Amino acid sequence: MDMTDVIEIIRESIIVMLKIAGPIMLVAMAVGLIISLFQALTQIQEVTLTFVPKILAVFAVMLIMGPFIVTELIDFTRVLADRIIAIG
Repeated sequence: MDMTDVIEIIRESIIVMLKIAGPIMLVAMAVGLIISLFQALTQIQEVTLTFVPKILAVFAVMLIMGPFIVTELIDFTRVLADRIIAIG
């Protein structure tokens, strides 16, 4: 295994990480932005108002995207295992 193989594996792992975490982070950011806008407009500065909706939204997205996340991780693991087998 040379350096190009290692860089390729790292690149693929970063892409998988972005596929898995990207939508969850985007939903958390959108909900946070909406709640911040609501707080600015109404001048309600309750700390729990920001956390509870974010937690619920992230949990809902994780439930919806669960099968996709598992499929992506299984596919990446299989490709990685095949590369390990091909080396040895």
